[in-house]
Amino acid sequence: LDTMISRFWRGWTTVANADAYENLLRTKILPGIHRVKGYRGAYLLRRNVGDGVEFATLTLWESLDAVRAFAGEEYEVAVVIPEARKLLSRFDERSLHYDTIVEPR
Repeated sequence: LDTMISRFWRGWTTVANADAYENLLRTKILPGIHRVKGYRGAYLLRRNVGDGVEFATLTLWESLDAVRAFAGEEYEVAVVIPEARKLLSRFDERSLHYDTIVEPR
């Protein structure tokens, strides 16, 4: 049995753009990912930092093949749609991938 893969990525917005970005994640980005075979859900994290707001996403995948189906062959490269790029001040250019060894029960 393959180990579930956790994909970790962060992006930062201004305080003014934070609610709009969260709404975009909730209404368009995450629902779009649901259509990818092998997607197993996500955690969306938000915290105020210095001059803005940091968002972290942890998406869960049944395999690296499922991650590739979402992100392409260069699966570590961040997937950031143009609408999100307009709201983000900066973001991780690459996502990190982990074997998931314990998960919530």
